[in-house]
This record gives sequence, C-alpha cells and structure tokens, in this order.
Amino acid sequence: MKTNIHPEMKDATVTCICGNTFKTKATKEEINVEICSDCHPFYTGAQGKAKKTGNIEKFNRRYGIDDKQKA
Repeated sequence: MKTNIHPEMKDATVTCICGNTFKTKATKEEINVEICSDCHPFYTGAQGKAKKTGNIEKFNRRYGIDDKQKA
C-alpha cells in the first residue's frame, strides 16, 4: 500500500434502530444504521416464509383449490 493516501482505520461501534450494537473496523468511530442482520427479514427468515406462503395461496386461487378439498 502507498503511504499517506489511505484513511486511518479505527474501532467502530455500529448501532441499529432495533437496539443491536456490534463492533467493527471503519474510518468513523460511530455508525448508525436503520436495519441490521438481527432485524432484517431476509436474515431472520421472515421473508422466506411469507414469500412461500404467498406463492401457495396464489397457486390455490389460480386453480380454485380450497383447503377443504385437499383433505
């Protein structure tokens, strides 16, 4: 690396709106974020379940299938 052109790396504290905090390296000492891996739907698994459920319901509506007919 060339000297005197790179910013100084510091220990940074990242704070999310949900209250989660963690440490990382960055050029700033404090970073505030709106969403993190603890509250993001993709990482919590909430998105995948909702997406799958929506697709099944859409399929059933398209082909006129009731829950009572399946049993």
